[in-house]
Parts: sequence; structure tokens; C-alpha cells
Amino acid sequence: MSLNQLSSGDLIADRRADYARMLAESGDTQGAAELMAQALELAPDWAAGWFRLADYEEKSGRKEAAVEALRNTLRLNPEDVFGAGLKLALLGAADTPEQPPSVYVERLFDDYAGRFDQALVEKLHYSVPEKLAALIERASGDCHFRHVVDLGCGTGLFGERIRGRAEFLEGFDLSANMLAKAEGKTVYDRLGQADLSLAPDASGVFGTLPEGRADLVSAADVLMYLGNLESVFVIVDHLLAPDGLFAFSVEDGSTIDSFVLRSSLRYAHSEAYVVSRCTASGLSIVAVERSTIRMDAGQPVAGILFIARKPA
Repeated sequence: MSLNQLSSGDLIADRRADYARMLAESGDTQGAAELMAQALELAPDWAAGWFRLADYEEKSGRKEAAVEALRNTLRLNPEDVFGAGLKLALLGAADTPEQPPSVYVERLFDDYAGRFDQALVEKLHYSVPEKLAALIERASGDCHFRHVVDLGCGTGLFGERIRGRAEFLEGFDLSANMLAKAEGKTVYDRLGQADLSLAPDASGVFGTLPEGRADLVSAADVLMYLGNLESVFVIVDHLLAPDGLFAFSVEDGSTIDSFVLRSSLRYAHSEAYVVSRCTASGLSIVAVERSTIRMDAGQPVAGILFIARKPA
């Protein structure tokens, strides 16, 4: 459900919000902010409305007003389904969170699932699945995998490309709607809902799975929705069998020390940070490849693809 579809419960407030949206779409964000503020006078407890006002205020150049609206959003919705905390960090009004709220990521991809494949592949020229599959082939030769675990499997774009080399293919995602799309492709032998921000010892689903079940774990275009990657590497260490491979991608953080939150509300990671996390987990780097992984607002997004191996 998009923000524009979230009702205030007040018909007049909703109508003013609709007019505000039309003004914003025509480029009059200041007028949109004024109308949205009027709507919120009628519905002051409307969290989605405050988040929309923050967007209009920010685009109008009124940073302090945007910050106030975002704080109201968080006050009314502490779980932060809208990602207001991420926006506050980008505006310099809060520290950058090490992880985005799981409810925000889940809702984002639940909303996106129906148009995900077409939007990502056809419009944004998304290429991580095929590039990561090709890098795995170069690193492992003609090897077939006994058990593959695809973390953040989404609709199954990477699963489709590794299926022919996997005896058993397992996929996990936070979004139920994405999992439903993946199930419809009949690519996976098993699918499950899981949160990558929860390590196996923190009530995560991975703690219920046997250790060392996979000889390949993948995370294609997933880690940019996490900042600190510590939990992911704990999960990977739990899942990987000795001599198993971890194949994954990040957005290239270039010269930053660790990770940074970008205006896209995705995180970028430096190669040095990723290598340090691999080293801390006892994984050795097998292959590294830099590549454009998608387009965003007409600009190429640089990424880094990695293959790491667990000691035999």
C-alpha cells in the first residue's frame, strides 16, 4: 500500500491531502506542504500524513519543518514502518542507524513485489543475478552444489540462474509477497520468511536450522538494505559447510571506511569493510569484481561482487 493510499480516517483531510499530492506532482511542493499541513490540523494523529508533509517540506527547502514532521511521524509510529529514522539521518538530525527498521524493509518489498521483476530488470537494467552467477562459475568451474541457500531471494531472479547447478535450492526473504512471487516460479525446493538483521542466537529463524547445511550461500543485491553486516556473517557462518562458498554483492562505498546511508535509503559498503567482516568470520576472499549493477534516476550504480570461502 503506497503512502498516497493510507487514509487519515477523515474525509476532508483525505481530500486536502489528495489536492496536496496533485500540487506536488505539478511541481508546487510549497503549496502541497501548506495543504498537507491543513489536512493534519484535521487529523493530527495521521502518521502517514506527517511523513508526506516531511517530503513536501524537504523538497521545498524547509529542512527544519521536514525534521519536525519526521519526528511527529516517529512519535505516532515508533516501529517506523515509513523509514522516518533513515530520513532524519540523511537530514543530519539523527545518527545513521546500523540497520533499517525491519518493518520498513518488509513493507517496502511487499509493496514492490507485484512490479519488481519488470521495474528492476526492464527499467533499471538490474544485472546482479547473472553477473553473480557468472562469477560463481568462474570461481568454482563446473561444480554442482548439493545445497544452496539464497538469502533475500526476492522473486527468485538469482534462483532462476543457479537452479541448474543446485541439487536443493532454498530461499529466504523478509517479504511474504516476494516469497509468493518466488513460489509461483517453482524454482525453489523450499522457501521461508526470515530477517537477516537477526543473528541465529537472536530468535532468528536460522537458529532453528541445522549448521553447515549449505555448500553455497548467496545474497544478491540484499546487503544494501543492511548497514552493519555482522548479523549476516553470523548467519552465513551458521549455514555454510566447510569449504562452502558465500557469493554476494554490495553497492560500492568507494573510499568510505565502513558503510554509508545514501539518499536512495540504501547502504553502500567499502571493499575494506567487507573484507574485514570476511576475515573476522574466518572466510577467505576468492574473487572480487566491480561492476555497474543497476541504474538509479538515470545514473549508474556501482557495485562490488564477492566470492568468499569457508575453511575446509
